[in-house]
Amino acid sequence: MSRYDHPCLKIAIAPLSITQDPHFAMWVLQAPYLSGYVHHDSTWTEDLAQLWYAWQQLFSWQLLPSPLLPKTPGDLLSAFKNNASTSYSSLLMQKLGLNLWQWLFSGPVARSFDRSQGIAMGQNKPLRLRLDLRSPHLIGLPWEILQPQPGKSAVALSQHLLFSRTTSEVESLSLRQATDTLNILLVLGQESTERYLPELQLEQEASLLSEIFDRCALEESTVPYLVQTLIQPTVAELIDRLESQEIHILLYAGHGVPAPDGGRLFLGSETTLSGTELAQVLVRTQVTLAVFNSCWGAQSARQESDGSVLPRSSLAEVLIHHGVPAVLAMRDTIADREALSFIRAFAQALAQQHPIDRAVAIARQQLLTLYKFNQPAWTLPVLYMHPEFNGCLIPQQDWAITELPSNSNTWLEHLDANVYLRSIGSGEKVWPIRSGFLRVGRTDDNDLAIPERWVSKRHAEIFS
Repeated sequence: MSRYDHPCLKIAIAPLSITQDPHFAMWVLQAPYLSGYVHHDSTWTEDLAQLWYAWQQLFSWQLLPSPLLPKTPGDLLSAFKNNASTSYSSLLMQKLGLNLWQWLFSGPVARSFDRSQGIAMGQNKPLRLRLDLRSPHLIGLPWEILQPQPGKSAVALSQHLLFSRTTSEVESLSLRQATDTLNILLVLGQESTERYLPELQLEQEASLLSEIFDRCALEESTVPYLVQTLIQPTVAELIDRLESQEIHILLYAGHGVPAPDGGRLFLGSETTLSGTELAQVLVRTQVTLAVFNSCWGAQSARQESDGSVLPRSSLAEVLIHHGVPAVLAMRDTIADREALSFIRAFAQALAQQHPIDRAVAIARQQLLTLYKFNQPAWTLPVLYMHPEFNGCLIPQQDWAITELPSNSNTWLEHLDANVYLRSIGSGEKVWPIRSGFLRVGRTDDNDLAIPERWVSKRHAEIFS
């Protein structure tokens, strides 16, 4: 068993059309005990709708239409601002996290979670918590801020949970783990459609990112990083590099926008690549982890006519559906300094051989420490993981059976010398020790039986 294998609780949320109000079914698809597979129905409350509206007003780049928003928006944000006793942004951040938790973990789902976490704690392991969101309107919500009660960590920050999003409708997992080196392909695309960076500045940015991984490899890693760089490549150049080299991590830094076919990445001024197109080559070349240091990689696309959300249209979702083991993308816009801080902490955690979901949590904690709880930076990274993937990038040998080399002179099957046990005193007796092992005791089923009262049934075992 690998140390990356943890008890897992997987919860799916799907919309129901039995009422006019947003109504959802929640059921546990995976639990560490048989009776944990439970079901619960819940209606999206008006309080949650108002909180979600106020949260977007304060923290989101743009307010998008959604049936989960209130039909008549109130002025909840002003009410928070008028609370002079505390930071209204911190209060709003916490309030939405608490209410989302109470909505999701209620009734039998809450009991299943509590027992699953108890089982994980009994094994001295964190519980792997995976959320399968089956409504496109739920994708944009910051589920990473789920918080059980004031004073406790959000799920994506907790030491006792490994949180990620997932989906059940995926292609089978095709995994290739690193052995001698952890190979990273760093792709720098166009910074934005409105801003042009000279090649020299792009090379400096590439050098900075490469230096982060190189430093981590020297300080932390038992398996070294090998970083390759492509600056504004053509699609053909990107495919050729992925097919000709064994790449474990693809890191894209550049501009990205939502689009119906899995988002759109701007590799160059006249070169774009959709998520659907990228998925084909990533799955074929067995890339384990795709990281997108760009905006809106975890954001769904919308219809231009009415602004309605297109299901399964975000870059992260498309890649996971095609079978990529793990995808890390941003839910909204992220500043360069925030992204670099996150990548640096993430690289250090991977170098220490943490599983991917734990490494993301560690890097997220770094964002919260640097940029504060009441700022959205720590909520932006969104991790999707294949349901069959345990987050292991490097094969673990720590639980393997220790075996001596076959040419060792202590290897039992290759002993040249004969070994004997000899009694001392009158009537010397000799017993051969065969296969390097001799059982001593009072009963006849031992190799050496000594019928004396002071000898126990299983008195001793002698190894040679």
